[in-house]
Formats: sequence, structure tokens, C-alpha cells
Amino acid sequence: MSMERLWGLLHRTQRLSPRPSQTIYKRVEGTQQWRLEEEEEDGEEGAEPPIHFCPMELRGPDLGSRAGKQNLGLWAATARRAAPYLVLTTLLIFTGAFLLGYVAFRGSCQACGDDVLVVSEDINYEPGPDSHQGTLYWSDLQAMFLRFLGEGRLEDTIRQTSLRKRVAGSAGMAALAQDIRVALLGQKLDHVWMDTHYVGLQFPDPAHPNTLHWVEAAGKLGEPLQLEDHDVYCPYSATGNATGELVYAHYGRPEDLQDLRAQGVEPAGRLLLVRLGEISFAQKVASAQDFGARGVLIYPDSADFSQDPHKLGLSSHRAVYGHVHLGTGDPYTPGFPSFNQTQFPPVQSSGLPNIPAQPISADIASLLLRKLQGPVAPQEWQGHLPVSPYRLGPGPGLHLGVNNHRVSTPISNIFGCIEGRSEPDHYVVIGAQRDAWGPGAAKSAVGTAILLELVRTFSSMVSNGFRPRRSLLFISWDGGDFGSVGSTEWLEGYLSVLHLKAVVYVSLDNAVLGDDKFQAKTSPLLISLIENILKQVDSPNHSGQTLYEQVMFNNHSWDAEVIQPLPMDSSAYSFTAFAGVPAVEFSFMEDGQAYPFLHTKDDTYENLHRVLRGRLPAVAQAVAQLAGQLLIRLSHDHLLPLDFGRYGDVVLKHIGSLNEFSGDLKARGLTLQWVYSARGDYIRAAEKLRKEIYSSEESDERLMRMYNVRIMRVEFYFLSQYVSPADSPFRHIFLGHGDHTLDALLDHVRLLRSHGSGDPRAASSGVAPGLGFQESRFRRQLALLTWTLQGAANALSGDVWNIDNNF
Repeated sequence: MSMERLWGLLHRTQRLSPRPSQTIYKRVEGTQQWRLEEEEEDGEEGAEPPIHFCPMELRGPDLGSRAGKQNLGLWAATARRAAPYLVLTTLLIFTGAFLLGYVAFRGSCQACGDDVLVVSEDINYEPGPDSHQGTLYWSDLQAMFLRFLGEGRLEDTIRQTSLRKRVAGSAGMAALAQDIRVALLGQKLDHVWMDTHYVGLQFPDPAHPNTLHWVEAAGKLGEPLQLEDHDVYCPYSATGNATGELVYAHYGRPEDLQDLRAQGVEPAGRLLLVRLGEISFAQKVASAQDFGARGVLIYPDSADFSQDPHKLGLSSHRAVYGHVHLGTGDPYTPGFPSFNQTQFPPVQSSGLPNIPAQPISADIASLLLRKLQGPVAPQEWQGHLPVSPYRLGPGPGLHLGVNNHRVSTPISNIFGCIEGRSEPDHYVVIGAQRDAWGPGAAKSAVGTAILLELVRTFSSMVSNGFRPRRSLLFISWDGGDFGSVGSTEWLEGYLSVLHLKAVVYVSLDNAVLGDDKFQAKTSPLLISLIENILKQVDSPNHSGQTLYEQVMFNNHSWDAEVIQPLPMDSSAYSFTAFAGVPAVEFSFMEDGQAYPFLHTKDDTYENLHRVLRGRLPAVAQAVAQLAGQLLIRLSHDHLLPLDFGRYGDVVLKHIGSLNEFSGDLKARGLTLQWVYSARGDYIRAAEKLRKEIYSSEESDERLMRMYNVRIMRVEFYFLSQYVSPADSPFRHIFLGHGDHTLDALLDHVRLLRSHGSGDPRAASSGVAPGLGFQESRFRRQLALLTWTLQGAANALSGDVWNIDNNF
């Protein structure tokens, strides 16, 4: 029956029946509710009565009248024929309205793009028990956070902290630790506690200071070179004496040492003079050791700092402190937490050097450079010391004596926690180094001040109704200047559970080293979230611009300008490369030049304030805003805002480098197809999970938790399960160090086209230089890498019945 005929039947029915009393829905002003009201509507004479489908009362005519009796048959027949169509029409209208509403809702989400996965308004938020507020949305939380953050005293805390002597293990550090613990106890935190580790730290021996002497032609010690400050040293240097001719080796990178050999100057058996910068102290000494050098002297060259005469520079008689352990944590208990009375195997970290190293000032380096002979150094190796030109050497003999000694030292980490309401067993961790070898204003005082300010701010938010979904864990670390010792020992102590519980680590170390540009050293999982937060934080030195707009003004590729991989000397590195927890470290920096006073006795509050031209409070406030809003998103969103698809791009980038050698491998009967297949499986698993999340209901707590567990463990999936944490602690295949990494595979493949002593970059990925391409090693590397990547794809896919391991 057509719709026109159905409408006709309905009109006839209403004309034949008397006007009924109709039940309708009326909107009650000021509320979202609808209520039923009985309402008599007479209608105007001659007007066609309105048709109401739901609810509808079908009443027959009055049977007592003659007209009613005459039309009884017609009424009954019409009613019987119309009823099924009325029901069907009602169902169709209901279904159509439901689908229209659903499509409209999904369409509005689709317009959000990827933000649907990371932005949560949290409409079901439950305030704290002592709160008088209602629902808190993201905008409410953001406004609340900024209001309470503005009440802090960041600058004064930075000044006071930098004035305190706080070398790890000292009495001053113990007093500061107690003060911070008391400060945390005074806030609205659910738990505050400390843990103590007994670690092996290396200090200079006041009775036997380190020395440097000329060596006479007969081999006897000659005139000493007076080291201006005997307190400046390289922790974890090998102790003892080293004698040899001096050679200038630029930054001491593997490629620098290879270039030195290419110029006819052999580094083996000699002492190397290298400049500060480009790579860490530990990497410089490790490279020198790999190339057979006997010792290393490290100096700051003014060419590596600002040449602006109006800016502060490092004094020429200052040496720079830096540890030389190629790793993190206590090197005398590698892989094990240094708790008291724990039994350790008699081993040492493989990252401890076998050659001595010593920092020297630019003045001492100038004296040494003047004595060098041999070829003139390349133009890019020339520096700005009063020596022209720099030569490669060799020069006269030198004798280096290092007498540092190891001391068993207690260090203490301090913890404060705000428990989450829905996922209290998932932690968003933020930490800052507390110790410093010198004043440490930029190194640790800024981070400590921001950490304390964030604790105070979030405590105030809790008092005003905020309770995060996930727990917030605030940590003040000890032993950072010795290679993130405090944080690594904590990671080692809880390694078996942290990948199940820690969501993200945010580091506040080295947060303010300038104000010209912003950098984030981070896991790829956090890049999208960082971009989102940068758009909401005002630039501290460009009025009217956000940080994102400031970055985009100079470079339209914001991530090329801002994002850097996590280096080994970052305090966040161990969280990702060792424990498999995504991490980030923020830094405001000078444009093009390093902050000159880091790791020196000149890293004072006054110098930092002058370098920033009075903008230290504003820049520190910007870091606090950035870190705080990141914490809110990570602890508050229903769905963790981690971009798990990003690692597909990382693999693709590396595969692009490997593709260059596909012809060389094919000629040997080898292929990289396994890696390509594993990468494809990971991309498909990530897309499948994204679609599942997109089509799910955010209000389903069980489902959201299941998704969050899969997302938060993505970083852990990239730790190779095929190498021992004790032997290769940094198991991450993209960020780690060792033969199991993608960088090591790429360096090995490059050997297909190198001749002679091999590729100098091999040493940087943990491979000894001097070895050629080895097919058996290549097959093993490829297998380890492929199955780690395939395992990540499988874990992201979810249940075992959804996994296909066929290549």
C-alpha cells in the first residue's frame, strides 16, 4: 500500500471519530526533561486536525448514534487495515531518527580528525569528596591549573636552591632532601616517602690530586701543567697513569678519529685532545678507547659558545665537569638495584672506560695546541683559542695521572603521589634531578623549583575538586650528575612492574638553558600530544604568540625544529631505552649556541638570570605550564593520548636508509623482506586498533582500560626480548645501544661498501670498528630485529586469535 493511501485512511479515520483528548509531550522551561500533560485542544472549526503518531489513542465512534452504527463496519475495516502500517511507520520513523542522530554525532567527531583519540571532555568526571563543584571539563581544569600556578614563587626557589651545596652523598644534600620531604608532606598528597640506595660514586682524592706533566725526551717527567681547579674531574675515569704523544682529535667522534687516520695521524698509543660538545664525555672516551688511545683530555673551545661580545662567556680558566660511564646508574651493580645488603655478582658495567680522562681549561688547551706539529687541521676543526692554525700533531709527550677513588655513598630519592580515581595503578611520572656538582642553577635548581611548584599547584587543584583518573607521581632524584644514578637504580628495582604501571616519564632537567628556541627530546609516542600542548602555551619572549606559532614562524616543519631523539646523557633516556616507558625532556635554549656554564662552578643563579636578560621567571613559568598541561592530559583523558602509529614512520625512515643497500644484499643472496613485512604488520595493527577505538563508546570503562593497557605498553614492545638486560641494558631497538638495534644493522650493512678498517660509525652503535661485513652476524641481527618488531605488531593486535605470524 502506498504512503498516499495510508495518509488518506488516517484522515478518514479522524473525520469519522469525535475529537479525542490527546496526550502530548511538552518541554518544561529550564530543564532538559519532558513530561506528559493532558491537554484538551478544540481546534478551530473547519481546520484540519493535526496528526499525532505517538502516543495515539484510536477510539471508535459513539455506537449509540445512528451515524455511528452506519459507519461501524467501515470504521472496523479501516482500523484493521491501518493498524499494521501505523506500527510499521512508527518503527521506521524511530529508526530513521536514531540513525540520523548517530550519523550527526559521528560526523561531528570526524571533524575533529585524530583529536577524537586524544581529546576528552570527561563528561562523567566525579569530583573529589571534599569538593563543592560539579563536572570539571578540560577548559575548567586548564583554567584552574593556570590560576593556581600563577601564585607560585619559582624564581625565589631557584635562587635559594642554587645557593645550597648539594653534591650527592654530602651533608648539604641530606639536609635539602629532608626539606623537600617536609615540603611534600605539607601538600595534599596521598603518599610521601623516600628510598635510599647505596651506590659506588667516584670522587677526586684531595691528598693525591690528578696531575698533568710534560715528558722529556729521555722519558722522564718534566714540568707540570698546573690544573687550575683540582675539584674538576671525570667521574668513573679509569685510574692510573697514561703517557704518550698528544694528538688533536676535534670532538672525538668516531668519524673524527677515522679522519685523523686518513690524514696520516694515528690515534692509537697516544693521548687525545678533544673539544667539548656534539657527543657526551662518555662517548668521547669510549671512541678514543676503541681506536686504541691511551687517555683523553677534554676542553671547552670558545668557538662552541656564543661569539656575541654582549653575551656572557665561559672564563678561559674554567674546566667543565662530566662523567665518562657509557651508561646510566651505578656502574658497579649493572642491572641490579643498589639497595643495602643486596648481594651482587662481582661484575662491573661494560660502559666503564679502561683509559683515564681529565677535563682541562681553555688556557691549558692553548698551551698544548701551541706544541703540536704535523698537518694543519681541516678548516672545520679550527677553533677560537689564541692558536693559529690548529695542527693535528703529534706533539711532545704528556703524562696524565688520575687518582680518583670510589666511595660507597647513600643517595635518597623522594616521592609524592596523588592517587588516581579510576586507574590508580597507572602512574604518570614527573621528576627532576636534585643534586649538583657546583651551584647547578640551570642543571638542577630550575627543575627542582618547577617540580615543587607543580606539586603545590596540583595539590591546590585536588582541594578544589580535581582528582585525576591515573595517579600522578612526583619524584626528586639524587645522583643525577653521576649519570642518572638515582633514577636508574629505582628503575632497576622495579623493572618487572614498571612497564605495566608507568604511563609516561616527564623530565624537568636542563629545562631552561636559554630562551631563543624550544626543543623536546622525546619518544615518538608523545610528538602529537606535544604539538597539541604547544598550541596552548604562550611564548615567554614573543608577546601574542603561542610556542607553536613561535616555532612555525622560523620553520614550517615544526617537528624538524623541535623534536630530537633522546640522547644517552638525558635523564629521560633510561626510562625509554632501559625500561620501555615513553619519556620526554623539555629545554629552552640559546639559538645556535650552548649555555656556557653548564657543569661548571659558574652555573649560578646570577649568570643564568643574565643570560636570559631577566626573563628567567617567564621562561620557567612557560616550562611549568607546558609540563603541567601535559600531566593533566595524560592523567585525565579517558583514552591515553599516545600516538602509537608514529613508530610506523620511524621504521619507514630507517627502511629508507636500508633500501640503498638492497642491491648489495641481493648480490649475496640476502634480503630485507622480513623487516618490510614486520613493519607492514605493525602499521596494520596500529590502524586496526585506531578503528576499534574510533567505533567504541568512551563511557565503557572496561573497554577504555583495555585499550589504555595496550597503548601504554607500546614502548615496552620495542625492547628486544632476545638480549639480556644485564649484558645489554639499553634493549630498545630504535634508541638503544648494541648489536640488536636498527642503527647497528644499518652500520653493519654500510660495511658492504666500505674498504679497509670499516665504518667509523659502527663504534657509536656498540660495534667494534675494524671488522668487515659478516653474513652470519647480519642474519642474526636481522632475526633479532624482525621478531622484536613483529612482536610489537602482535602485541598491538590484541588477542592471540587476531594474530597472523605468517610472512
